[in-house]
Amino acid sequence: MSIELDNATKRFGAKVAVRDLTLRVGAGELYAFLGANGAGKTTTIKLITGLLRPTSGAVRVCGYDVHADGMNARRALSYIPDRPFLYDKLSGREFLLFVGRMYGMEPGECARRAEELSERFGTAEYIDELTENYSHGMKQRVVFTAAILHDPQVLVIDEPMVGLDPRSARLVKDALRQMVGRGGSVFMSTHTLPIAEEVADRIGIIRRGTLVAEGTVDELRSLGHTSGRLEDIFLTITNDEPDSSDEPEGKQAEREARDGQEKEAGGQARREEQE
Repeated sequence: MSIELDNATKRFGAKVAVRDLTLRVGAGELYAFLGANGAGKTTTIKLITGLLRPTSGAVRVCGYDVHADGMNARRALSYIPDRPFLYDKLSGREFLLFVGRMYGMEPGECARRAEELSERFGTAEYIDELTENYSHGMKQRVVFTAAILHDPQVLVIDEPMVGLDPRSARLVKDALRQMVGRGGSVFMSTHTLPIAEEVADRIGIIRRGTLVAEGTVDELRSLGHTSGRLEDIFLTITNDEPDSSDEPEGKQAEREARDGQEKEAGGQARREEQE
């Protein structure tokens, strides 16, 4: 299995952001992960990429525990966040070569792949400009190029189509399908349900930190007792109820944990004064 979560739970103080999450993503599979704001999607992504350590349970990428054997897990994985990050004072080409070196690519192979992918994604005409001058869509395309530069086994991507024009969106969709066609795996979190319906092999729906449904679109239709679009299925399965907050779950949980610590500290100070 390319991605494995076994009873993964993540707590921030009293807040449970992800609860007993078990899922599998196999080689040659595109898995779409859906949920309302605050449902646990971002926390799950951070668990898979090793940015957060689970409170309990296990997370593995290509058989490697993301913390006990994090170096090997990270070599097999690329992550594209919803907000593309580039170094403003590097050109797009310099950024790609830097990323390639970080993954241990040979300089000649890295330069060849950077050139090939820049042509493919239509970034060649501005690849030597400083990235501080790029539009959001241009940044997104360069970040996507960097993510697949070393041909990773697993790609974790958050909101892949945000800021992309129709042509760029089509290029990204084709690249995702080509990756899984070669035996790679894609874990895609998105609010764009038509995209998930179009490209995903399987779909998981998370609600309040718990995986409430999983399967192909047809299997989810059976679970939701509807023959409609994925949007109808999603709203039926989640009961069309918002999660507890529109605040991102990690931020919300961190704030609640911090508030609890501050209250405890205040209480301790008052007890000391009374003594």
